[in-house]
Amino acid sequence: MDDTTRPATATKPPPWIVRWVLDASGALLRVERRLLTFAMCFLTALILLNVVTRYSGMPLYWVDEAAVYTVVWLTFIGASIMTRLRLDFAVTMLTDKLSPCNARRAKVIATAGVLFFSLALLAMCWLWMDPIGIASKGFDAKEYAAESFNFLYTEHTQTLEWPVWVLQLIMPIFAVCMSLHALANLLEDMNFAPKRQHPGFAATNPDAVN
Repeated sequence: MDDTTRPATATKPPPWIVRWVLDASGALLRVERRLLTFAMCFLTALILLNVVTRYSGMPLYWVDEAAVYTVVWLTFIGASIMTRLRLDFAVTMLTDKLSPCNARRAKVIATAGVLFFSLALLAMCWLWMDPIGIASKGFDAKEYAAESFNFLYTEHTQTLEWPVWVLQLIMPIFAVCMSLHALANLLEDMNFAPKRQHPGFAATNPDAVN
């Protein structure tokens, strides 16, 4: 039997838990892309509305604050996407001088550092928002603030009068999303699964970062 008729060796599929993490990260990435598109369109609409109402002599005082919080959410959503696409900043002066094997090890360490940071941020958000503490007070924000001196649940924005804690939910959401994406990147860097392509995103040089 010659090489042309010899059956190809099947590549061993990654473990199911690895596939689950990568699939979950991919699904989240698609949702984030839609949210990012919506946030950018919404921000553009707010800016145009602000311009029109100011020139017509009837400015809407709440538009500026709404635009600011839209930019905040847009930034965190974009940062989560950049983590999965490996488009975050990197300094390669050291890794460029390493051997390919050591460069791969350095990449694993860097990706593990991103995962550690995201998990630490998630833990900080848990302590800061203290869902168990506020629940133990029957979700009475004033009673909780009087006992814990945590006034997160009693504060409101200046013009929109929205609860601050609702707007700041982007922090724990970002921590969860970033943790999932960082874990997916780490599994790929450790060769538990081949690197996946992400249709719809133009990542010019994903190997230039961790």
